[in-house]
Amino acid sequence: MAKTAAKKTPPKPKTTAAPPRIHPVILSGGAGTRLWPMSRALYPKQLLPLASDKTMLEETARRVTSDLFAEPLVICNDEHRFIVAEQLRSMKVKPTAIVLEPEGRNTAPAVAVAAHMLAALSPDTVMAVMPSDHTVSNVKAFRSAMAKAAEAARAGYLVTFGITPTQPETGYGYIKAGSKLKGLDGVLAVERFVEKPDLKTAQAYLADGSYSWNSGIFVMTAGAYLEELKKQHPEIVRATRIAIANAARDLDFLRLEAESFAKATSQSIDYAVMEHTRMAALVPVEMGWSDVGSWRALWEIAAKDEAGNVISGDVMCEDVKNSLVKGDGTLVAVVGLENVVVVATDDALLVTSMDKAQDVKKIAESLKKQGRKEHLTPSKVYRPWGFYQSLEEGERYQVKLISVNPGASLSLQMHHHRAEHWVVVRGTAKVTRAEETILLHENQSTFIPLGVVHRLENPGKVALSIIEVQSGSYLGEDDIVRIVDTYGRN
Repeated sequence: MAKTAAKKTPPKPKTTAAPPRIHPVILSGGAGTRLWPMSRALYPKQLLPLASDKTMLEETARRVTSDLFAEPLVICNDEHRFIVAEQLRSMKVKPTAIVLEPEGRNTAPAVAVAAHMLAALSPDTVMAVMPSDHTVSNVKAFRSAMAKAAEAARAGYLVTFGITPTQPETGYGYIKAGSKLKGLDGVLAVERFVEKPDLKTAQAYLADGSYSWNSGIFVMTAGAYLEELKKQHPEIVRATRIAIANAARDLDFLRLEAESFAKATSQSIDYAVMEHTRMAALVPVEMGWSDVGSWRALWEIAAKDEAGNVISGDVMCEDVKNSLVKGDGTLVAVVGLENVVVVATDDALLVTSMDKAQDVKKIAESLKKQGRKEHLTPSKVYRPWGFYQSLEEGERYQVKLISVNPGASLSLQMHHHRAEHWVVVRGTAKVTRAEETILLHENQSTFIPLGVVHRLENPGKVALSIIEVQSGSYLGEDDIVRIVDTYGRN
């Protein structure tokens, strides 16, 4: 009887462990003055839905939501903390930390803070540093480039993304690519970084073919960045390390210690590290990138009508071509113009030629020097409990719309220089006034005398809207003495 051959068990396929995830570091500290009057210091462009129905911060967070990435570490301005936290919450993004800068010190110290924190996990932790105010239309290409850059970072390189130039742009820095790096697919050596050129030089770079726009996105290990930074700016490494060691927890935020952080030299990551290191590398990528650095840049990436116009809001145009017209709060009518930018908010109007759009920042700077508020805040100001919007202002009076989220409350507070009248127009208000607590419904009102301790709460399930009329000798927001505050602003 013939023997039956024993069945061989096929060998199990070898499994390759996935590389550790990349840690995004999202920088959200800019003021976006070139996009005034929409972008203001207390509500800058990264917090606005300029290029889509999502804000630029939300779009940035969405790009790094995949198995390739760990949860992001966010570094932002103290004044923006509640807006940043709320926008991330709306995207269901849970950051590893939201770090608050006491003051802006440019990108090198901010990245050093992130590097210290991530190096505590491991010096080999790969971090991807990216601004929150850029747009990327091809997310697949972005993630593919990230994977290549992370591989190079694990090999010891400090990597940046190079954007293929489409025109002789004078507003960007450039990078000259060198030879291919052995064993790293799609990664080139960096021959040199170049400052923003004049038009003639930019045209030469475009014709040369070996130059890329500097995207401002960097991928490196935490340890490699700190090592390179220490060679050029040891004081930044030291100051940021101490600022973290002395940092304080504040609700969901990590507040850096101000005195130490202020000792860090204000320097960009380009100047402090990338232009000096011998380990700079470049991943060229076409991913539909823009830094949205001006109204012209926004016009270039936006969908246009048959006349080449980008129009949004309550706008009427007649014989208008190749222009951006935006109305936010008021009707805007434009007739017989070409290559212009017209942006209207309820408290400011901008009109400029498209060619001079970069100079809008000079208006914001002039407003600041004159002590005006239009550069600082829009009429609608967001708070952790909701928002308020200035409706009318005159000598010794101001009228505001106040909207309080369901279940939220303002601080228990008092004012030295003003009294307030409140009229409920929607929802239910719980009002604390001195020793009494009352409930107010629609069309009911109350009066808060000067110096009386008070609080406004929304106990309902819909947003509470009230009209507030302030009267007094001084109506500034700094005339608030917070006695009890849920949000740690005492």
